[in-house]
Amino acid sequence: MKIETIEHPEQELLDYLDKKIADFNWAHWEVSERLPLAVQLKNEQGEVIAGAAGRTFGDWLLINTLWVSETLRGKDIGRQILAEIELAGKNRGCKKCLLDTLNFQAMPFYQKNGYETQWTQEGYPKTGCKYFMVKAL
Repeated sequence: MKIETIEHPEQELLDYLDKKIADFNWAHWEVSERLPLAVQLKNEQGEVIAGAAGRTFGDWLLINTLWVSETLRGKDIGRQILAEIELAGKNRGCKKCLLDTLNFQAMPFYQKNGYETQWTQEGYPKTGCKYFMVKAL
């Protein structure tokens, strides 16, 4: 046996390791499913111009991404997208929502929409911060 450091690993190895830890977690976790969830806004040409994506599991909605195109920012679209994905999570039985945002992203936006910072990861990735925020749905 030999432990090997791989500077540029193939995606196949990364996927394999992710699957192995996911298999272990599912065998020991109290929930039996984790379902993807997304909302989108398209323009007349069918292009996505805003949206959010995450997943639901147990009592939680985890939002991974919320994005609004530059031309729509400041026009209440982000709030509407956030409200829509929260409602979809509630409809699946979620009671709480978790997300994270970086110091140059949208912390004030999320605070205005009822999220509270539960933990701050300082020095991320060097001099910035990452905020982990939670809201009761």
